[in-house]
Amino acid sequence: MSGMPDAPDSDLPRDIGRPATGALLAAGYTRLEQLAGVPERELAALHGVGPKAIRLLREALGDRGLTLG
Repeated sequence: MSGMPDAPDSDLPRDIGRPATGALLAAGYTRLEQLAGVPERELAALHGVGPKAIRLLREALGDRGLTLG
């Protein structure tokens, strides 16, 4: 068992890493679109979300025409 929160409907990018994914799920973010407009500083404050995850989330949102706050 991985210990990861179960979020079968999540579309968060897999390449952000398990710690970042777990932190986002624990904070209630299960869909990429939910992160649109969220300040990078707020995401970076979550334990497990580092610069690489922020960059990958920014890129994934950009692919959908969305941005972080």
